[in-house]
Amino acid sequence: MEEDYLEQTMALVAQDFGLTETTPLSEAELLEAIANRVAEMIEANKDLLLSYMYRLDIDEGKIHFALSPLANEPAHFALGRLILNRQKQRAITKLTYKPPKLDEWEF
Repeated sequence: MEEDYLEQTMALVAQDFGLTETTPLSEAELLEAIANRVAEMIEANKDLLLSYMYRLDIDEGKIHFALSPLANEPAHFALGRLILNRQKQRAITKLTYKPPKLDEWEF
């Protein structure tokens, strides 16, 4: 199950953040890829990054803390970790509550 949700998480991250990695990554490698993309977005278009995080429904207080000097790690890693955790939640939900296929529906 863990591999399934990690693959699903990677697919969600790739879709939302434009990651082009096609080989399976470990969770640490995926976090690093997300953090690198977040660092690029902080430099190039911070508003777009914050818009993505809003769309992912990441708690605003956690975002503010990740961007504050009190955070335990650099901002791009802290934000990357928030994104990864949220995408893992989404992947687990998608795998747990699969809708029935359309051909199984009766009209």
